[in-house]
Amino acid sequence: MPYPLAPWTLTGYAIQTLHIINIERVRSLIPPELNIISLWPSKTIASVYFASYCSGSVLEYNELIVVPAVVAYGGKIGAWISHIYVDNSDSMAGGREIWGLPKKLAEFHREQAGYITVRQANQTLSTLHYKLPGFAWRQKLSISTFSTLGKDLVIFPAECESLLGMVASHLEVPADSAFAQIGLGQPFLTLNYQQMNLQVAAPKFVSSNKTTSP
Repeated sequence: MPYPLAPWTLTGYAIQTLHIINIERVRSLIPPELNIISLWPSKTIASVYFASYCSGSVLEYNELIVVPAVVAYGGKIGAWISHIYVDNSDSMAGGREIWGLPKKLAEFHREQAGYITVRQANQTLSTLHYKLPGFAWRQKLSISTFSTLGKDLVIFPAECESLLGMVASHLEVPADSAFAQIGLGQPFLTLNYQQMNLQVAAPKFVSSNKTTSP
């Protein structure tokens, strides 16, 4: 087993964009037993998360996470990850086998400060331009995420402490990107996490033998 057991402790920095999208565009990406939380009729919140985990982490790698909706099941609320990319094969294996996440390998390019491009082979998945924060404050956050291990629905929490700031950004998702169908558009809010310490716990089973989307 080349990857560490959960929990994983990850340190580094991240950028997260938040978007308002149409629920009908993402319903097929989410298991039918999960209820999509709507802000108002037909709209929900999606997120794109770019991170770089550095020295002090259980594994060092870059990551792109796409969350097409916030969902609920059995009184619990959390994110659902439809697409996730890393540049470390051990992270990919651990993500798949511990948490049931659909991790795939990709290349991360940071030619200059405030610029990230993620590619698979010759295909660009996304490009993010952002400004460095002028002001930040120390903040603790927690979020839960649903996933599936086999036919079992599971949930796992993540705890984050960082210097948090709001920045301006511009996200580009080409029409042939694997997650173009979400229709992300431009973010209404972009968060910058510096000096981040993130702990991702092992999953807990929520239900068994549920029918999930392919």
